[in-house]
Amino acid sequence: MLKVCPVRPEMHDKLPAIPRVDGSARLQTVSKDVNPMYHDLISKFDDKTGVPVLLNTSFNIMGEPIVESPVNAIRCFFYTGLDALALGSYLIKKT
Repeated sequence: MLKVCPVRPEMHDKLPAIPRVDGSARLQTVSKDVNPMYHDLISKFDDKTGVPVLLNTSFNIMGEPIVESPVNAIRCFFYTGLDALALGSYLIKKT
């Protein structure tokens, strides 16, 4: 998270989970050169929704430490209500 920036008021309805009480958000930029897969995901989300923003939050459940490995990610995924987990070039879904 590199900067704290104001979220434009006209975007608050499109991004309701992002602005803080003061209307700001923590901004993280993604470079196509540094992280092409994540950049592509954001671009495709923008193409589908018209919103070039994804919410990036910590990956953990209450009372547990933040996920720091693929094994922890998979364990957390199966013991929560998550529907899918993107892990590198893999997409894991619950049936």
